[in-house]
Amino acid sequence: MKLRLVILTEIISPYRIPLFNALARNADVDLHVIFLAETDPTLRQWRVYTEEIRFSHQVLRSWRKQVGSYNVLLNRGVGHALDAASPNAILCGGYNYVAYWQTLLWAKSHKVPFLLWSESNQYELRRGHALVEFLKSEFISRCDAFVVPGLWAQEYLRILKVKDELIFTAPNAVDNELFGDAAAKARRNLADCRRDLGLPERYFLFVGRLVREKGVFELVSAYAKLDEKIRSQISLVFVGDGVCREQLQREAASISPGRIQFAGFAHREQLAAYYALAEMLILPTYTDTWGLVVNEAMACGLPIILSRAAGCGPDLVKENWNGLFVPPRDVSSLIVAMMALATQPDLREMMGKNSFQLVSQFSPVAWSQAVAGALQTTVSHD
Repeated sequence: MKLRLVILTEIISPYRIPLFNALARNADVDLHVIFLAETDPTLRQWRVYTEEIRFSHQVLRSWRKQVGSYNVLLNRGVGHALDAASPNAILCGGYNYVAYWQTLLWAKSHKVPFLLWSESNQYELRRGHALVEFLKSEFISRCDAFVVPGLWAQEYLRILKVKDELIFTAPNAVDNELFGDAAAKARRNLADCRRDLGLPERYFLFVGRLVREKGVFELVSAYAKLDEKIRSQISLVFVGDGVCREQLQREAASISPGRIQFAGFAHREQLAAYYALAEMLILPTYTDTWGLVVNEAMACGLPIILSRAAGCGPDLVKENWNGLFVPPRDVSSLIVAMMALATQPDLREMMGKNSFQLVSQFSPVAWSQAVAGALQTTVSHD
């Protein structure tokens, strides 16, 4: 018999749609997804790919406002939506909105197993406020089970005294085939892609929000200190937008020789071409629950230079096999890593092939199978 699973999550993220589509195809799961809002225009420029949705879903009525550093999101109709869905279990995407707490209370009052989709790890900068940590611990203590993306999220729950048998790993994933096929197409039309996107012959690549905590200023500083010969041959391309863009552009203007290009925000259908033509992806973040751009880059066959603070590190990057690790905020280490890959084409090629091979294990189908397994186990033990 199929089990009715309700997933409660914030917005219709393009990288979640393939996961939910895969789960909806699972023979053991009757899926319904409740979104708190369609999107968050204050933080995201994503296109909403509603035409790709192949699962039962609804979007709740919502009201959103930024209050200081906190993003307030309030919803109407949470209880009615849950009553109508009549789930056998609930998978909740967080604890930071009122609707998540309403759902937890609903689950407890209706004796429905409640699973938390937890991506937090002990290296996050967002952690530390006493009240937030108290509320988080209270929320976690009331959950029946947990779904995590990888090793660091699992380790974090263990620190919070969660028992191993309550933790299920569903590997974070993107649509590998979509990115891999698009990258292969871009490489077959190399000259046209380079011309259309205005890309240099060779370049280091960063993809993400242009905010300080992504390590973007350290990346510009490291590029400025590379050997002049390397800078004259290899550019640095930023794909993304954010509050630090203008300051980064001012700093970049003084670097010579070398070229730093700001491509702006790119939708998913353009991203694969940026990956395909790059030498490597560099993500020198201070804090990241995961870092799905690493999945995307690996699906396009790129080697990775990754900060040790990125949550995906222990799962997706193997030192000297498909990438290199650098400590966050460490410009010197970043320079060494960039030079090592920039000057060794055979090493880049080997690492890129290894990336492509490894990321195949992190697929929407693998995620859906793990979630279905967590659902079956949790419901049967209830």
